[in-house]
Amino acid sequence: MKPVRTLARVMLSGIFVVSGARNLQNPGRLVPAAKPVTDRAAPLIQNLHPRLPTDTETLIRANAATQLVGGLMLATGKFTRPAALVLAGTLVPTTVAGHPFWTADDPATRNNNQIHFLKNLGLFGGLLLAAADTEGRPGLRWRAGHRINHSRRSMQRAVRTARREAKIAVRTAATARRLPG
Repeated sequence: MKPVRTLARVMLSGIFVVSGARNLQNPGRLVPAAKPVTDRAAPLIQNLHPRLPTDTETLIRANAATQLVGGLMLATGKFTRPAALVLAGTLVPTTVAGHPFWTADDPATRNNNQIHFLKNLGLFGGLLLAAADTEGRPGLRWRAGHRINHSRRSMQRAVRTARREAKIAVRTAATARRLPG
């Protein structure tokens, strides 16, 4: 199953590597579409830290760099689960800014944006699956529960053994008292 996972991750990451590199080199072409989204996000960013940049082109570059690095991490199998989550996070503003089919008046533009919106929704779903994939190994939740159950069973065995040994000790003591000494 590992080759399938590897191939799927490479295929899923391709769009992020290519578009991340392209948008990092030429963010200016995306500024008109991204400006309404970045203008709404700017106050939130300023609340996080006043020194963080809020200009549209810098935010596009940051998103592109994140997609490029996250895509490479996903493709190479390094920190795949966090990389998939980060990529899913970058996909939200990209989709809202790039494919607002609900605002288009032209039917052809609306249809095109709706198709791309749904494609990105599918990518988002694939990224969520990649983020949840433990590669056949037990997840932290299972391991913690298993460890707790193992500890509980060990304690129950210890209690049963102590009771058994106590009963044996009581019988031995009672037998020793009855013996003529």
